[in-house]
Amino acid sequence: MTQQTVLEVALLTIKPGMEAEFEAGVRRAVPLFQRAQGCRGMEVRRFVEKPHLYHLLVRWDTLENHTVDFRGSEDFQEWRRCVGHCFLVPPEVQHTVETVHGF
Repeated sequence: MTQQTVLEVALLTIKPGMEAEFEAGVRRAVPLFQRAQGCRGMEVRRFVEKPHLYHLLVRWDTLENHTVDFRGSEDFQEWRRCVGHCFLVPPEVQHTVETVHGF
């Protein structure tokens, strides 16, 4: 049995009027994720109906690659410096694994 990729799903609520600054900060932070141990990709998606809400989606080899390796790194601190000031409330973070693949 092969190990499943863990998908980090974070709901990010951005302060009104700071959406462009947040998106610029995410672009600056992409290299932090690219070099993170066990990170296989990341993207940020903006909600159409509520443009101050975003989903951060990060694919990790293991849960610990996110919760221990990345969160314990200087790169995580840099990520928070890039975007943390834009958060209205702390991010809501969950981790998922695929249970059904439709197509």
